[in-house]
Amino acid sequence: MVSDPLILAFDTSAAHCAALLLGGDTVLAARHENMAKGQVERLFPLLEELLAEAGKDWPDLNAIGVCTGPGNFTGVRIGVASARGLALSLNIPAVGVSMLEALAFGTRGPSLSILDARRERFFVQGFVDGTASGAPDICAPDALPLRDRQINAVAALPFADSPHIPPRPVESIARIAATRFGTTTDRPAPLYLRAPNAALPTEQPPTILP
Repeated sequence: MVSDPLILAFDTSAAHCAALLLGGDTVLAARHENMAKGQVERLFPLLEELLAEAGKDWPDLNAIGVCTGPGNFTGVRIGVASARGLALSLNIPAVGVSMLEALAFGTRGPSLSILDARRERFFVQGFVDGTASGAPDICAPDALPLRDRQINAVAALPFADSPHIPPRPVESIARIAATRFGTTTDRPAPLYLRAPNAALPTEQPPTILP
């Protein structure tokens, strides 16, 4: 295991392009740019700028960390595909971390990570001391298991009154990746908790003649 690994982490799962370079325990550079679209064109130039800012280059990296969702379908695919491509070309591991896990990173005791899934639904997952205690799920607001006062809500905005909101979830992704890259061989895969928002065609398909 490398003593002070250099981890490049990024997240394109929502309306932003975020990246962070972690060297050992130190954040060397970080960027967060809000954008509703254009992540696929912006991601690699942003990563190049991040490395240059820290005086590093691609061969210096020990691992890639990437957000696997849940979130925007296209954004999640962009991030995961980019991480897998970089890992393959650089011959280094890529570690997938869900945003729900990133939100719970560093918490103590039982907690519930909550992400706005839109359409009056929320992505949720339970954790104990930052470790998952159940599978991620999607539910309505009245189904959130927050009546037990011993459960702390760990929510992304707009839950501004949450007691624990990481200032940069991408930093949590990098720190989690730093602890795992030497122990896992699993490739990052998108975390989808909702079916794609695509309607099937209403017209009957043409008949295929023999």
